[in-house]
Amino acid sequence: MSRDSFPRDPRRADESFDRTQSARNESPRPQFPQVREAPTEPPLNPREDRDLRPEDEDRRRAYSLGRRTFLLRESEVETMSDLGTFRVVAADDLGQFVYAGDGARMERDLGHLQKQGLIVERTLPTSGRNSLRVVGLTKAGKKLLRATHRFPENQALYHGIVKPREAKHDAELYRLFHAEAARIESAGGRPLRVILDYELKSHVNQEREQLGERQNDRHEIATLAARHGLAVVNGKIPLPDVRIEYQTADLELRRIDLELATRHYRPRGVAEKAKAGFALYSPREDAPRLRRILDEQELTARIFAL
Repeated sequence: MSRDSFPRDPRRADESFDRTQSARNESPRPQFPQVREAPTEPPLNPREDRDLRPEDEDRRRAYSLGRRTFLLRESEVETMSDLGTFRVVAADDLGQFVYAGDGARMERDLGHLQKQGLIVERTLPTSGRNSLRVVGLTKAGKKLLRATHRFPENQALYHGIVKPREAKHDAELYRLFHAEAARIESAGGRPLRVILDYELKSHVNQEREQLGERQNDRHEIATLAARHGLAVVNGKIPLPDVRIEYQTADLELRRIDLELATRHYRPRGVAEKAKAGFALYSPREDAPRLRRILDEQELTARIFAL
């Protein structure tokens, strides 16, 4: 459910700003290597570099923002880092990936962060009587996180919880990232930067607007796509849900584009994402239908089940 570049409604995967573009004019995938994946699917385990110290050894230290001083454990800063990077994260996933299943410790940290006005929580209805508890940074939390200088300036950080539908989707991207990060790390690599579709869409559309009267020129569009490591498919530039920039075991810099596809995707939308070269992930129960769609269109993209 990524927000493709150029359509008026960014949630409609089948819309194009130029419906007359033929397949033979599609731009090739830019030459930015995307070697990936172990042959088997590793379990979704906490990342190796996120091992936290025991709670009694994780003493709080002072962080200043303006005239205010905040006392935070390393585990609390790690939690804020993930919230800032992914905008919205499900509490259960924080417990798994940051706290290695220690829910009690997570609740203590979340309570302390909320008391200081650094995070916000919301419970979203899902299906039936089920609900999803999600967490995000406040504006103050985002400012404090940036002030820790833990991130390069080009790493976007977010705050607030968006509309329920978007929040649910964005929360799923956190698990999507960890699934791919496990593959990268199993091959000796290391994730360096996360780019959400919000950021990529903003950059691509801003540059397109600067083209003025040439913004619908096919050559300009192909050039714009290639500049961002993307491709033109059916006359538009599909954008991934998440892009991971990473370092390989050989210290090479690469990137991989990920798409979270669900049963709600139309066949054309699934095909476009596959043709764009994205690594496709899907909820386990949706994967068989999506594989059938790809088989019917004779596309060989692999779908990884979450």
